[in-house]
Amino acid sequence: MAEALLDIEDLSVFYGPFRAVQGVSLKVGAGEVVSIIGANGAGKSSLMKAIIGQAGRTEGRIGFLGEDISTRPTAEIVRAGIALVPEGRRLFPSLTVAENLTIGWEVGRRGEIGFDEVYELFPVLAERSGQLVRSLSGGQQQMVALGRGLLANPRLLLCDEISLGLAPVVIADLYRIIPAIRDRGIGIVIVEQDITRSLAVADRFYCLLEGRVNLSGRPAETSRDEVARHYFGM
Repeated sequence: MAEALLDIEDLSVFYGPFRAVQGVSLKVGAGEVVSIIGANGAGKSSLMKAIIGQAGRTEGRIGFLGEDISTRPTAEIVRAGIALVPEGRRLFPSLTVAENLTIGWEVGRRGEIGFDEVYELFPVLAERSGQLVRSLSGGQQQMVALGRGLLANPRLLLCDEISLGLAPVVIADLYRIIPAIRDRGIGIVIVEQDITRSLAVADRFYCLLEGRVNLSGRPAETSRDEVARHYFGM
């Protein structure tokens, strides 16, 4: 595996007495795409929230660049080099495209990715930089969310259900960007319910069921039948 960016050991996430993630261990390397798959309620989003410091109580270790970040506040984690593209985008609809993108630039760390690089990846955002985000299509809004995350200049980019509710042609356009991001040496974690889409771009994957990892490996070395059995707990 490439140089380890993220090294999670025996992580559990609790919301009151409920344990949403149970003893999960996984690794993500620099310039590596790792897919986290699983049905609704499998613990995928709770895992992402724990990494970025927005989950409930946690146990275990979340190592990033060799340091335990499990007790750090979100702002510090983002400045260290982790950015989350959240489920549902969570943009500011009353702000313009450029203003929403600027938020990522202001909260993150400085690096080689600037507005020109984001506009090169998403030319339509350059054309509509002065428009209010609420006037954009769902796919264009997702581009803004991705661009905002990239402007934080992350070493690790967490993508939580970026295809949710979008048309297949739009999803294909978004996923064509993933290799270009990976080529910059950025580690990427993709959380999806769509098995086919997510495994097509992944170097490795982890399948979650009821908060636990029940299968992991490389997509090219694992049959889709085996993935489906573990996905549904059969």
